[in-house]
This record gives sequence, C-alpha cells and structure tokens, in this order.
Amino acid sequence: MTFGLEVEPGSMPAAFFRAVEETVRATLARWSIPACAVTMTRSGYYARQSHSHGTFDRSMSSTAGDFRDLTPIVLREALNRAGTVECEPVHRFRLDVPADAISAVTQAVARLRGTPLQTTSDGAEARVEGDLPAAAVHELRRRLPGLTRGEGVLETAFDRYEPRT
Repeated sequence: MTFGLEVEPGSMPAAFFRAVEETVRATLARWSIPACAVTMTRSGYYARQSHSHGTFDRSMSSTAGDFRDLTPIVLREALNRAGTVECEPVHRFRLDVPADAISAVTQAVARLRGTPLQTTSDGAEARVEGDLPAAAVHELRRRLPGLTRGEGVLETAFDRYEPRT
C-alpha cells in the first residue's frame, strides 16, 4: 500500500497527516485489501481555537482523533466512487468421500458458499469437485471428519479471485 500527498505539506500539522496515513493503512488491512495506492488530494482543519484568552477548547479545534475517525468514512466513499470491486480468493477443491455421505457433504459445501461442479460415484466411493471461497476451506476441513466418519479426503488449491458476494 502506498500513501501519497497532493496537498500542501504545511496545510495541516504533520501529526494529522501521520494520523490519516496510519488509519488508511490499518483500515485497508482490516478490510483485507492487500494492494492499493491512496493519494490525499484535499485537507483542511480548524486550527487551535478557544474563547478569548481561554485555554484550548477541543470542541472548537480539530484533533488527530478527528482525522482517525473520519478517514475510514472518506476511504470507503473514495473506493465506492472509483468503482472498486472487492474480490476474494477462490480455491478449486477435490473431495473424496464415502458415497453415502455425498448429500451431507454437498450441503455443507453449499452452506459455506461453495459450488460443487462435478460429482461422480463409483460404488462405495464418491468424488466431489468444485469451487470454495478460501476463507471457508478451514471450516470445511474442520467439519469433514464428522460428515464422513473420518473417511473424507479434501484437496484444495488456489484457483482465482472473484468479486465478493
């Protein structure tokens, strides 16, 4: 992730720019966006203010916390305006199971947003092949022994990225 400035460096305190950049990086990481170029093109803040001869009044001045709170909102709007499509990794899977477990296994795959593409059966054994979001692979591995009496074998490999649904 890169962060650039197309605003006058002195247009607000350096600490505020750091707050924005840190929040951009943390927000993109939290949203699982691994690669992105962000450029800040506008900025503004209310300089330290107070009533006449008073002490600093936070309610009348911008703080770095204000920029931390606002940055995710502005970032989401910028991504939406840019037409960004959020994608997730999809794995191709091959699953060998007892034939009598095929129904339970395909239902579990579907509940995990997977798509069985081909099912074959050869007597007591069956094979299911299809696609599964990478985020669901661990959960399918966890459920598989209970669905197949410990006889299921799952193989997965990254296949592609698809828009997140």
